[in-house]
Amino acid sequence: MTTAEIATLVDSNVVLDVVRADPVWSVWSERALARAVDEGPVVINPVVYAEVAASYETAEQVDTALDAAVLVRSELPWPAAFLAGRCHVEYRRRGGARTRTLPDFLIGAHAAVLGLRLLTRDASRYRSYFPKLEIIAPQ
Repeated sequence: MTTAEIATLVDSNVVLDVVRADPVWSVWSERALARAVDEGPVVINPVVYAEVAASYETAEQVDTALDAAVLVRSELPWPAAFLAGRCHVEYRRRGGARTRTLPDFLIGAHAAVLGLRLLTRDASRYRSYFPKLEIIAPQ
């Protein structure tokens, strides 16, 4: 990565918009994803992979949708797992639903710990719990 490149972690909602050709969001998501690719590496993690995998029958189909030539796979760092857990505790203290699981916190913490931008359509929770995180989202 050169100094001009900016790495971006892409949230599963953006990936799913593109692969499902979402009638409302696919155009925005395709353009935002293309800009991110032009600016530097675009990263997914096991959480994003798992959320996308729920839409497919086989790992091969997921791997085709998550083209390794475009999307760089990154393991979730242990410090990100800790940060996600702490953010989830704060979320519960603020009255967040018990049924809500950790995926968004794991994704946001991964981006925060590695200093990546985050490309997502669901910016509100990320902005609340990761205020220093650079977020690319619809207006």
